[in-house]
Amino acid sequence: MASLNVYSVLVVLFLTCGVVMATKENDQIIKENNCETKMGFPCVLEAFTSIFNTGSICNKCCGKLVVLGKVCHSALVKRTLENPVFKGLNPATIIAKSIQTWNYCLALIDSPSPSA
Repeated sequence: MASLNVYSVLVVLFLTCGVVMATKENDQIIKENNCETKMGFPCVLEAFTSIFNTGSICNKCCGKLVVLGKVCHSALVKRTLENPVFKGLNPATIIAKSIQTWNYCLALIDSPSPSA
């Protein structure tokens, strides 16, 4: 029985350390890649709405999101999920919407535009 308690404490400790490390890792990625200054506020708002709410993202903002890069995109979404304000959201759903938005924008930017 005592070994079960020790095991439980170790699991909780491991999970807690993992969350703290993830937070520091995301902050470090964001800082090192200068992620927060690569998109203007209107496009950040559009991307945020398409991921954390119901909304769409325009072609112009998709272009800026792709230029931002997948590493910055993922780190910013994960850091936002760590904010207590968003604790009621399902992380798996948000990550899925984040990937969906990224893939949509990547396909949009990679597809050749129709000729006039």
